[in-house]
Amino acid sequence: MSLSERKATRAMPFLLLVLLLAASCTVRPLYSNSASLGAASGMSAELASIAIKPVSTRYAQEVRNHLIFMFGNGRGEPTNPVYTLTLIVTEINEATAIIQVNDEDQPTAGAIVMTGGYTLQRGGKTVASGSREISSSYDAPRQEFANLRAQRDAENRAARELAELLRLAIAQDLERAGGG
Repeated sequence: MSLSERKATRAMPFLLLVLLLAASCTVRPLYSNSASLGAASGMSAELASIAIKPVSTRYAQEVRNHLIFMFGNGRGEPTNPVYTLTLIVTEINEATAIIQVNDEDQPTAGAIVMTGGYTLQRGGKTVASGSREISSSYDAPRQEFANLRAQRDAENRAARELAELLRLAIAQDLERAGGG
């Protein structure tokens, strides 16, 4: 047996393993067009059929608005929803850097930590639940209005990013549950 034949013989089990792994791979895009895959409905249609219950705080409303926009691709909430999403958003404002001015400590930077918990239901039965958390930093200037505006901007950034995380989590939960 020649040297090249021995190398080919040694490489054969590795090549078979690689081919076996590639054949068992069932990866497909999460937000793919359902018609191209032959499925009855795509993930975009599943997400568009979710109605989100009203929330009570300004920052929670920001998260809700972003989710409604992303779920419906800008069309708003569905008229005949299949799923109902209960959203609970909490926020913590933390001082992350403090300087000493005279006898007082003054924060010079802060972070908004926003947590979003969700429960997705279909016909009263819980399909999925979970939570995600995001942090958004801001500078805390000495002027009161500038400080409030910096906090509000950080809240808005955190709400937008939290909505994106929740959309992905809910899409993954629907995919695992057999939707899409």
